[in-house]
Amino acid sequence: MSKQRHVIFGGDGFVGRHLAPKLIEDGHEVIVADIAKSALPHYDEGVSFTHCDVTDRASVEALGLRSDDKIYNLSAKMLSPLQVRAKRHDFFFPVNYNGTVNIIEAMDAVGARELVHFTTDMVYGHTVHYPMTEDHPVAPLGEYGLSKLRTEELAEDWRKKGMNITLFRPRLIIGPGRLGILEKLFKLVDRNLPVPMIGSGKNPYQFISVFDCAEAARLAMIHGCPNEAYNLGSLNPPSVRALLTKLITHAGSKSILVPTPGWAVKQTLNLLDRMNMPLMDPEQYLIADEDCLLDVSKGERDLGWVPQYRDEDMLIAAYDEYHARKAGGNAPASGKKDRSYLEAAQ
Repeated sequence: MSKQRHVIFGGDGFVGRHLAPKLIEDGHEVIVADIAKSALPHYDEGVSFTHCDVTDRASVEALGLRSDDKIYNLSAKMLSPLQVRAKRHDFFFPVNYNGTVNIIEAMDAVGARELVHFTTDMVYGHTVHYPMTEDHPVAPLGEYGLSKLRTEELAEDWRKKGMNITLFRPRLIIGPGRLGILEKLFKLVDRNLPVPMIGSGKNPYQFISVFDCAEAARLAMIHGCPNEAYNLGSLNPPSVRALLTKLITHAGSKSILVPTPGWAVKQTLNLLDRMNMPLMDPEQYLIADEDCLLDVSKGERDLGWVPQYRDEDMLIAAYDEYHARKAGGNAPASGKKDRSYLEAAQ
């Protein structure tokens, strides 16, 4: 494989810190463009860092992209920290949409033509057909999903102008360094408190490993950035009830699972959201009791990508990391040793 220059916008973040070492191992030059630099070991192993704010057009242009650069856009505002309704548009759109505009226009200015871009499965909204293939109708339920859908529409426009843009729609990405909403769950389990479920808990819950996301991005670039969208999710996810039962057993907790009427919980959460006291984002709770299962077979057919990690192992590994951090330990941040995070749970 010939040496190429790969530029990762948002590369100091969650997926990027696992993608960058992979590209270095492949023999490439890697530049991380982000607003802050963490103490990650791959910066001592050949990865370069350049400060870049994707919301600032001049900052993106100053990076000095080249026509032969391979570009990844991992920069994004996520659903955490939780935002009140009135602030959501201004929270998500400057980075998620405007930042993508700045990156693509900077690419076009120098003739760069290959981009791997991460969006979200939340572009789909409510389940219309099951499992969800990439041709599932798109109807996001909030500003986060909408900001990502707008970038997909942007990508389609630029594909017509000659760019190759691969889109990835991941489920909830899990791995070392990110707990998010799971921390609330782990606290309930540790305190032996009841764990409420929205609905019966019979529907599947699907994660995707950060390692599998990084590998998907790598493979997409190897295959020349197909002008396609790909779902990213685990294989054969268990039900919410089975997943949480395994976690409670692993933790040695006395917590019990409490099914609730999904419609009543959603109405309550909607009311709290309108009162500017959100407990969850609507894009999370409105589909919590639905059969939201991503079909990921297209990624295998086109890219040879097959997810390697099971949902149960990922959740237990996240719980163990949570405990290690409480005890003053640190989970590895990047590199080959990261895999012990999941292998220890298998």
